Formats: sequence, structure tokens, C-alpha cells
Amino acid sequence: MTFKLLEFKSRFVVLHLLMVVSATLGMAKGLVAQPTFTSGVDLVRLGVTVIDRNDNFVTDLTMDDFEVYEGGVFQEIRYFRSANMPDSSQPPLHLGLLFDTSISMEQDLRMSQSAAIKFLNTVTKAEDITLVDFDTEVRVGRYSQNDFPRLVERIRLRKPKGWTALYDALGVYLDGASWQDGQKVLVLFSDGGDTRSAMSFSEVNDLVKASDVTLYAIGFLKNRPRNASLMRQMRIFAEQTGGEVFLPLTADPFDEIYARIVDELNSRYSFGYSSTNDQTDGGWREIEVRLNTSRSVLEGAKIRTRKGYYGPYFKKDF
Repeated sequence: MTFKLLEFKSRFVVLHLLMVVSATLGMAKGLVAQPTFTSGVDLVRLGVTVIDRNDNFVTDLTMDDFEVYEGGVFQEIRYFRSANMPDSSQPPLHLGLLFDTSISMEQDLRMSQSAAIKFLNTVTKAEDITLVDFDTEVRVGRYSQNDFPRLVERIRLRKPKGWTALYDALGVYLDGASWQDGQKVLVLFSDGGDTRSAMSFSEVNDLVKASDVTLYAIGFLKNRPRNASLMRQMRIFAEQTGGEVFLPLTADPFDEIYARIVDELNSRYSFGYSSTNDQTDGGWREIEVRLNTSRSVLEGAKIRTRKGYYGPYFKKDF
């Protein structure tokens, strides 16, 4: 994939994003970003992480160790890949980084940039990397592995300025990711609440729910340690997609946090199932993944995956 760079003023991009929200949640709810795997049969796709009671990732499970339910109804797993399988058998990984470069990052931007570059350099199995850096404006570029030097240059050259258009930046990323097929993982880094976007939290959160992106949120609380709103929003974004939230008070643990995310990406399972629900009303469909194993070491284990998705919508002819 060749390098490409697009730049947006957040006030101008919002009209398009609101149209996406409307299309996803209104007349075509779930249809724009419906999670499908291109294999001849439409599959609902899940990224699944299993963590034992000692906070270690569990990577040696098989398809028979899992059960999937949609709306309480058992679903047959039709596609399964574990971290122990060869990379060639895995669906492509599309990695995104949403990076805050607003003026509040002035003191810590250099350290944040170095940690982000180190992280991206370790995820060598990503087919491409989408960088969305934002302040008052939102800028997005997609890079192949061969374009990595350009990506590093792009991150290094960015200077802190402006306000924080977090919601618009997230909306821009999700719009682009909706056309990608495979595993989609986004790391969101911001040190403060939104101060600029034309989109609201509710609107962008609807887009997050409609997507099949796994989101890892890093809320850097050094400048606003009691920012309860930022903590709550970061947690909502991450937990409903099967990701994780990190809320460091200093820049010191950045490398450790990014290493944790890399370990998790290398430990995930990929599921696909064909839903037995043939309704086309665009409604929300809740998903639950359970362990079907008697192994004592897995007692108390946690499963992280997306909470659900919007089903397809087709207008009825009367």
C-alpha cells in the first residue's frame, strides 16, 4: 500500500462524520460497518483475549474451549484462529494510532513520540498503520511497513499546538477503518478531554459501537489528574470493544503500557460465526463469549471481546 496523507479541519469534516453516524445508526444501522469476514459467507468477527487469575494471557486454547452466544442464543463458530497458528493463517492486522498533539502535550510530547514509535516498530505483522494526529485539526495518513521511515518522520516533526479535537479524530479513523477487512486495532492516546470537536461524545460512541475495531485507550492524566470525564470516556471506548484502558499519571510507564498492548495483540484469538438471527431491523445484538473447559487453571479467568454489534438493516417494502 502506498503512502497517502489527508488533512482535515475538524469543523469541515464533521458534516461527513455526522452523515456516517446517521447512515450507521439510522436508515442503514449496522450496514456501513457490519463486521463481516470475506469468505463467501458473512461472518460476525471477534477478537478475543483470555486472561487468567494471575493476569497472564492464555494462548493455548482451541475452538472447542469456547462458546459464543448472541442475544442468549448459542452460535456455531465457523472461523477460528489462535495466536499459536502461523501468521500466514491469520486475518490481516490493520493498526491505528490516534495521537494527541495539542498544546497541553508540550512538556511531554517528545517522550510520548518516542514511546509511540518504539511501539509501532515492534508490531511488524501489521499490514498497514493508520496515524491520526490531532489538535485543533485532524490529520490522517496510512502507511505500509515499507513506509515506516515516513511514518516516524511524520510523528517526530509534529509540534504541540491548538485545542483537542478528540471526537472528530476518532470519527475520521473509524470512517476509514470501516472499509478495511481483517483485524482492526486502534491505540488512542490523549491527555485531556475534547475541547474542539463538532461531534459529540454520544455520536462518536455510537460509531465505536457500530465498528469492529478493538480500541486500547491511554488517558495521560498528568495535567488533569482528577479528570473524571476523560477517565470515564476512555473506559467506555475500550471496554465495549474488548480493549483495555490505561490511565498513567506520568510518562514513565509509556513503554510498559505499549509493551502490554503488543503482548496482548500476540495473544489474541480471532473468531467468526454466522449469526442465526435473520432479522434485518438494524437492532443491537449483544454478544457473550464463554469458556467451555474444566481446566482448574482457568477458574476465574477473564474474557475480553466486543460487547455486540448492530445487525443489518433493510427497508421493508409496504
